[in-house]
Amino acid sequence: MDRTLAVAAQLPLARGHRVEVTEAIDETRGEAVLLAIVDLETGVRFRRAEEPRGELVHWLGRVLDCTVTFGGHRDRTVVVIDTDGDGPGGVGARAALTGADAAAEAAKAEADRWGGGDRMPEPEPERFW
Repeated sequence: MDRTLAVAAQLPLARGHRVEVTEAIDETRGEAVLLAIVDLETGVRFRRAEEPRGELVHWLGRVLDCTVTFGGHRDRTVVVIDTDGDGPGGVGARAALTGADAAAEAAKAEADRWGGGDRMPEPEPERFW
């Protein structure tokens, strides 16, 4: 899955570099706010000046395309990141837990299907003193 990030700053990221993205979940708007991007190949960190608030989400990916626009009234960078090959793909904690719950239920169903999940325990033998 590809993710496109638009940032009101100049973030020159080389195509093919692995990056770590940190986002905060804005509870009031219900969306993720970009806090930082770390280029794992060069070690260069781009981050906001403000301190993070709320739930943080970290995910990894590989830069597919980066376009930096400068001049005029505003600088802008649009980065396309492939999240399939290098990490969880930018899912929030709630979505990750939902997926984990579904995986646990599927594992339980498979264990029940193969036996062992519905067996009654053997009664304890009588004790003779």
